[in-house]
Amino acid sequence: MKVQVNTSNDIGNKDALERWASEYLNEHLARFEQDITSVEVQITDENHAVKGGGVDKRCMMEARINGRAPIAVTNYGPDQNLAFRGAAEKLEHALGHAFGKLDRREHRVRETIRRDPEALEGTAVPPQT
Repeated sequence: MKVQVNTSNDIGNKDALERWASEYLNEHLARFEQDITSVEVQITDENHAVKGGGVDKRCMMEARINGRAPIAVTNYGPDQNLAFRGAAEKLEHALGHAFGKLDRREHRVRETIRRDPEALEGTAVPPQT
């Protein structure tokens, strides 16, 4: 899954932020990796002209999904870390909700260990004596 991070001019260390964000999102959204093509993250400081402005960092995340409309969430926080983590939680919840509905209605075809005969061979429960 490709992760692209866009920041406003007042947010520094963009390269390190992009690496960390990519690792974090790939780990936390791993169960949706078959369905998501990319995630775009936008972090901005809403009142960058004022020092120490409270809950002023905004993180917007948009997940692009195969064959579906994108899902976007926004979270505000006192610093970029909390804004990002809150948005990641919201995105994970929104994706779980959206794909849960798809699973119930359309029975999506997904990779699963339940259909792998090799994996099933080793999981047989031995008879109890």
